[in-house]
Order: sequence, then C-alpha cells, then structure tokens
Amino acid sequence: MKQIIAMGGGGFSMEPDNLLLDRYVLAQAPKESPKVCFIPTASGDADNYVERFYTAFRSLPCTPCHLSLFQPNFTDLRTYVLEQDILYVGGGNTRNMLVLWKEWGLDRILQEAYERGAVLTGLSAGSICWFEEGVTDPLNGPLYKLNGLGLLAGSHCPHYDGESKRRPAYHDLILQGEVRPGYAADDGAALHFIDGRLHGVVISRPDAKAYRVERSGDTVKEHELQVKWLG
Repeated sequence: MKQIIAMGGGGFSMEPDNLLLDRYVLAQAPKESPKVCFIPTASGDADNYVERFYTAFRSLPCTPCHLSLFQPNFTDLRTYVLEQDILYVGGGNTRNMLVLWKEWGLDRILQEAYERGAVLTGLSAGSICWFEEGVTDPLNGPLYKLNGLGLLAGSHCPHYDGESKRRPAYHDLILQGEVRPGYAADDGAALHFIDGRLHGVVISRPDAKAYRVERSGDTVKEHELQVKWLG
C-alpha cells in the first residue's frame, strides 16, 4: 500500500499544542513505534525547526530522526532513507528544496521509499512536492506554478484559507490552463491518498476544509470534500 498524507498546513510546526494530524500520520504506519524521519530541506535545515520536530515527536509513540543535506548526517543516503517508515517533509522554499533533492538523487530515493510502502507526508512545501504541479509563493512575489515529483496526479494548493493570495491565484492558474485541476487544503486539513487515489480528508481544526478545484467553462468550481475531524 502506497500512502501520501498532504497537509495544507498544521502539524507540530504550526500547531505545537495540537498534534492531531501528526498522530494520524503515525497511525498509518504498520508498526507500534514507527521510525519517523523529518526532512527540513525547504527551510535550509533550520536548527530551530529540527528542534521543534524532536520536541513534538519525542512525546509521541515513534522513533524520530532527521535528514540534513546541508550538514549530512548519514553515510549512505539511500540506505538511511529506506530504513524509515515515515518521511515527513517540512515547509519553506519548495523550489530550492526540489533542486537540492535532484542534485542529491533524493527525489528518486523518495519515490523508491514510496513504492516500498513508506508513508510520505508533510505540509506546505512538504505537501506540494508530491503532486505533478503546485502553487507556491516566493517572498514578496506573485504565486506561480511549480512542478513537483509527480507521485500524485494533478495540482495542489496548501494554506488555502491561511494566506489571502492563495485562493485567487490558484483559481487564475487553473482558469488560464497553466495548471491542471487539483486539490486545495486549508491549514489544519490533510489529504490522505492511498495508491494514488484520495482516500479521505482529516482535519485538526473543526472549521478546516478541503476542495477539489476544477475549471468549468469560463469559471472555476470548488467541490467541498467530506472531512473527518480528529478531535
């Protein structure tokens, strides 16, 4: 079974006192205490981000570790990654992250881990990256299309309710045919895919939502998805 859990936002880094999404991710691994590897490439392997990961996951039933490409903490990258049960990608600069992954060959290794049954997850950059296309925003710049790893078909827009530019930019890109139809997720919403198909949507905030977003003639239609609150 191949699984990806794409969070629009949330988890330990955005909701340190509400780990419902992180607990849900852990529950999808076929082990009582899975090995969870945090990949903070998009933040430049920021020390405080890594520390927050350990603070949260040491309180949960798992064995946490992290993967650093800026200060490599492994002997063999492929072996290190394939030992993990869950690979959790943090937020930050999606474009820089994907360039660095390709340079190291981590993009191919992550796909191999996915095929072998590791659970792939993450938020923001760590959510966009799994799709064919995503909507990302540089600092002080307009949102634009970005090609992801293509493990999931279509496009994705995270932080749908959390950042005012996201929804109109995603609609415009779909309307202009620049990105394929896809999925949008609010902060606190996670899209759970099994074998490439949407299995369900879970939320850590009672008002969080997720949508299938498609072009319909000269307009864009949002189809609100059924969600399950984890609280």
